[in-house]
Amino acid sequence: QVRLVESGGGLVQAGGSLTLSCTAPGRAVMSYGVGWFRQAPGKEREFVATITWSNGKSYADSVNGRFTISRDNAKTTVNLQMTSLKPEDTAVYYCAGSYLSNPGSRSDNYPYWGQGTQVTVSS
Repeated sequence: QVRLVESGGGLVQAGGSLTLSCTAPGRAVMSYGVGWFRQAPGKEREFVATITWSNGKSYADSVNGRFTISRDNAKTTVNLQMTSLKPEDTAVYYCAGSYLSNPGSRSDNYPYWGQGTQVTVSS
């Protein structure tokens, strides 16, 4: 069983920043394709960002230029740095892992999911 653990959520004012982190204790899955998704109340889960095995990155249009996904050198943690946050970024953010090298933006390419961390942006 692969367990992903997110941290770093919280409450922030519009225009502020937060950094989310994702780890998989004892597992190498953070070395492969890792994605971040989010789900706002009453909405479907949506893709936010992904990083490939070779550190290629892609983002949803709604966050491009404001969010940055990265992986540490030890390949044990994937971070999502969020800046210029807006109230519409309010959601539960989920880390997703896959042993695929490039799982892309489709959630069904990620078999492993964290429990989610709440991000609330106040206006």
